[in-house]
Amino acid sequence: MRLLLDTHAFLWWMADKARLSDRARVEIGAARAVVFLSAVVCWEIVLKQARGRIDAPSDFAAAARDNRFTVLPIGLPHVQAVRELPTVHADPFDRLLVAQAVVEGLTLVTRDAEIGRYEIPVLAA
Repeated sequence: MRLLLDTHAFLWWMADKARLSDRARVEIGAARAVVFLSAVVCWEIVLKQARGRIDAPSDFAAAARDNRFTVLPIGLPHVQAVRELPTVHADPFDRLLVAQAVVEGLTLVTRDAEIGRYEIPVLAA
């Protein structure tokens, strides 16, 4: 399975795996899984850290490496795909994650019910 982690799914994986659904824990941890950590997730975390809203890893490269996640940069095809999305979700970070899932053919791991309204594969976090 090829998975893309929403911000909360990444944070829960790193700090409190029990918050994830059983299936999400199994799929993220499976040896056969290819799990992506988007640069947009890292960007959102940095902004929240700067406001003192969350305590999270600051070395994203190490977190990705240690968990065998593949870092997914934000590319022009991702940005352009945002334009094609219906206006289901107002959050720009989530819209970019959805666009990345579309462009890269990934399943998005999230508990955000609004994301489920897009026509992409979703795994409940």
